[in-house]
Amino acid sequence: MKILISNDDGFRAEGIVALYESLKKIADVEVVAPEHNNSAKSNALTLHTPLYVNRAENGFRYVNGTPADCVHIALTGLLGYKPDLVISGINNGANMGDDTIYSGTVGAAMEAYLFGIPAMAVSQINKGWEHLSAAAQTVQNMVQKMMVGPLLDQQPWLLNVNIPNLPFEQIKPPIVCRLGRRHAAEPVITQVDPRGQTMYWIGNAGPAMDDSEGTDFHSAQLGHVVVTPLKVDLSDHDNLSSWSQSCKDIFHRTSA
Repeated sequence: MKILISNDDGFRAEGIVALYESLKKIADVEVVAPEHNNSAKSNALTLHTPLYVNRAENGFRYVNGTPADCVHIALTGLLGYKPDLVISGINNGANMGDDTIYSGTVGAAMEAYLFGIPAMAVSQINKGWEHLSAAAQTVQNMVQKMMVGPLLDQQPWLLNVNIPNLPFEQIKPPIVCRLGRRHAAEPVITQVDPRGQTMYWIGNAGPAMDDSEGTDFHSAQLGHVVVTPLKVDLSDHDNLSSWSQSCKDIFHRTSA
């Protein structure tokens, strides 16, 4: 089995190193990851500046681009083969609810999904890498189960996985659930630089707004591995008919 690993924290991050060390015991693993931290880069691709690939002393390849760049380059020429599975992570902190829209971790996995390859975005729920080896072992166990089942032979899928920062024996079994929702982000932070110009820092993510039973936020609080199947289709299917009528009304009024 061949696995491609990427992330958004950068090729030196503890999470990607732990994931590689765990998965190389059961599969052929390649790492292609960003040179620097690229958190919150979502699905961004670099289109107007050149990208370069270098190899680190540990064999990891790193790119001066985004997480999606890394996976895109790997799958369209760098590797020379199609991996069986792409895993992005392990991220330093949760990607739940609205986080998935912004997440570079999810963006890297989604890039693989767009190329028809099963993919997982994996994060630890709390920052700081506590019990990281337990998270890596959890991923290894999940992949081993996939290797002997039909999952990897089916249509490509995209999973968002969040793992609690707990000792391995305390981590509860996976629960499949939907994404929750957050409140809007905290206000922007302003400071004045030494030259008197105002600079802005994006505020923290808002607290959970929908953490009801059945959401990733709720399951995470209970100590479970949280698994959410994702898809690319952003269409508002529930309101297609009402919008169709609204657009007809608008066109009728503007044409009258």
